Amino acid sequence: MTYQKRLSCLAALDSAIVLFSIYIGYFLLHPYIDIYNAGTLAVSSISLLISHHLFAALYRLYQKAWEYASVHELIAIVKAVTLSVLVTAIVQLVAFQDIYVRVLLITWMLHILLIGGSRFSWRLYRNHFIARDKEKKRALIVGAGSGGSMVVRQLLSHTDADFRPVALVDDDHNKQRLQIHGITVAGQTADIPRLVKQWKIDHIIIAIPSLKRSEIQHIYKQCAKTSAKVQIMPLIEDVITGRVSVSQFREVQVEDLLGRDPVELNIESIAEYAAGRTILVTGAGGSIGSEICRQISTFQPRKIILVGHGENSIYQIDLELRNRCKGSIEIIPIIGDIQDRERMFHVMEEYRPDVVYHAAAHKHVPLMEHNPQEAVKNNIFGTKNLAEAASAAGVNKFVLISSDKAVNPTNVMGATKRLAEMIIQQLDKESETRFVAVRFGNVLGSRGSVIPLFKKQIQAGGPVTVTHPDMTRYFMTIPEASRLVIQAGALAKGGEIFVLDMGEPVKIVDLAKNLIKLSGFSIEEVGIKFSGIRPGEKMYEELLNKNEIHPNQVFPKIHVGKAAQVEPEVLWEFIDTLPSKSNRMLKKELIEIANAKDGLQRLMKEVSGLLI
Repeated sequence: MTYQKRLSCLAALDSAIVLFSIYIGYFLLHPYIDIYNAGTLAVSSISLLISHHLFAALYRLYQKAWEYASVHELIAIVKAVTLSVLVTAIVQLVAFQDIYVRVLLITWMLHILLIGGSRFSWRLYRNHFIARDKEKKRALIVGAGSGGSMVVRQLLSHTDADFRPVALVDDDHNKQRLQIHGITVAGQTADIPRLVKQWKIDHIIIAIPSLKRSEIQHIYKQCAKTSAKVQIMPLIEDVITGRVSVSQFREVQVEDLLGRDPVELNIESIAEYAAGRTILVTGAGGSIGSEICRQISTFQPRKIILVGHGENSIYQIDLELRNRCKGSIEIIPIIGDIQDRERMFHVMEEYRPDVVYHAAAHKHVPLMEHNPQEAVKNNIFGTKNLAEAASAAGVNKFVLISSDKAVNPTNVMGATKRLAEMIIQQLDKESETRFVAVRFGNVLGSRGSVIPLFKKQIQAGGPVTVTHPDMTRYFMTIPEASRLVIQAGALAKGGEIFVLDMGEPVKIVDLAKNLIKLSGFSIEEVGIKFSGIRPGEKMYEELLNKNEIHPNQVFPKIHVGKAAQVEPEVLWEFIDTLPSKSNRMLKKELIEIANAKDGLQRLMKEVSGLLI
């Protein structure tokens, strides 16, 4: 129906209701009033009709979408009707020196009843007949607060919605058995498995925007006991700003189930050391490096120097940052290998960055077990090259990205990372540059991480391969890891090893089960296969060993480890036994040890183990 036709129909309907109401009031009271004659009735009717349309236009009664009518629309009707009746009373007083209160009172009541009824009857008809003509999935809404109320109302009022709410759950005892828009609060979150079966629920919608990750994890554990699909309502601020609709539910992500709230940044301290400065990021095309570039760009540095040896990955982040910054930040892509000592010194000397984030590394544990010489060249000598070049160029802060595998290392990758930490801690004593390390666990979604592998296996029909049923790891998201690195730069005084409080470790098998469920499959459909622990892997990872634990947090969720320092002659003597990349060749002795993998691991573990 066009706007003009809709306006004409509503105006005609209201005209009929106005005339009907005043005439009914007259006929009901006619036996009791003698003065109220045809002339009085005609003047009162015309006055009421004109004033009603004026106030209806004022309160936009003809422009409202009555299929979504609520208390606000009812208040508008009451205001328009009341004012039109008052105007009619004034006209009667002026014209006839009397006000026929009883007639006007009956007219007022009938007026509200009939106009309100005509509007709300359309909403009732639409919700209970038209909306139900379409086959909809039965939805259970978790949360009976403002978020749940918004979701229920939105789903009930939209005929094109895919879901029909049939029940709510909430842990507030005071809300039990109450109704919200006609939908009953049927239990608490612990009752979800029973209610899904009882109400034949197809879909569960978590409608508590303020939920913490630990609370989402608790609710999801109950939801995972059912076959219903689980989604979460969008953030309230996104709904208010119009970026999304209330009914645009998002999928539950693996990061929602970490059981730990994300790290927030101290914006002022970061802006102080990043704004207007030159920032250099190694491994800038990788998962962590590229995210550091994205996040640091929001603080308006003068230059961002992208260092990496992968041509395509550097091209991609260079293009993305140029589109994002629109020329406000100078982006400089550098193709170079941190193992090339001369190249690193040249880059540092030419651009003289204020801050360096060193994200370039070999990090894949099984691959480094098979290629220990490459781990040594990249993680140890690459770090040494870059750190010494930074010191020579007068860099203010140097942040090394380390790993939880550097704690009591049992593999080549972890041992090289621990030695990289020792190198920058020693250089911090010898240099004006402030050197720090940041240590965190596994990063969800990063290249080579377990999540992309699991997703590929699920898409291929399974099974998902897990090394051991008791294998546990700490997890964080790529944005969180990058935030920690950036925040560490602001906190750095020199020599620290910053560690994120990552909450409780997660069983890999539980992660696999959650990912299967989130992908819309059952565990039985995909299957889980245990492949055995790989060379160099630990059953449980640590972020700090017992000698490093420092109880105080220097920033919410960030600790500083008390890693022991090594005597410089011991460290450099050991480093001297390894090949110097500046010579462009490997010493015969290193090759022999590298080929005898156990010998190299034993030697590195012995030295690094003495110092942890």
